[in-house]
Amino acid sequence: MAFKIIDLPNPKTLKEGDKAPDFSVPDQDGNMVSWKDYKGKKVILYFYPKDDTPGCTAEACNLRDNRPLIMKKDYEIIGVSADTVKSHKKFATKFNLPFKLLADTEKDIINKYGVWGEKMLFGRKYMGILRVTFLINEKGVIEQVIKDVDTKNHTEQILG
Repeated sequence: MAFKIIDLPNPKTLKEGDKAPDFSVPDQDGNMVSWKDYKGKKVILYFYPKDDTPGCTAEACNLRDNRPLIMKKDYEIIGVSADTVKSHKKFATKFNLPFKLLADTEKDIINKYGVWGEKMLFGRKYMGILRVTFLINEKGVIEQVIKDVDTKNHTEQILG
C-alpha cells in the first residue's frame, strides 16, 4: 500500500520547544492514563493510523524489539490511535507489545497534537491520523518531532 502524506500546514501542529498538552484517555486495559502520570519522565509519544495494519504493526514491533535500547535512554513508550480499547488490547496481545496504547476514540490527543490531516492512498485524498512521533523530555517539553517515520527502523530515527 502506497500512502502519501500531503504536507499541509496545520496551525495546531506542535513543534520542538512547545509544552506537551495534557490528556486523559484509556489504555488497552481500560485504565485511564493522563499526561501527569508521566511527570518527570522522558516519553516517546507516537501516533499511528490503525491497529494491526502492516505499517503500524512494523512500527510497534520495531519499538517492542528495541525497547531495551530505548529504556537505556530512560524513555517510556506510548502509542496513540483512534482505535478502541478492545482493538488495542487485541493488537497488544497479538504482538506482545509491552507499552501502553491509548484509545483516543474522541480524537482529543490527536487534535491537541495536530496529527489529524489530509492523506492520500491510491490517488484518493482523505482525512486521517498522520504517523508522527514526539520525543518529550522530563519537563514536558517537546524535544523532537519525527514526521517522516520509517516504520521498520523507527528506533534508529528516535535514538539516532
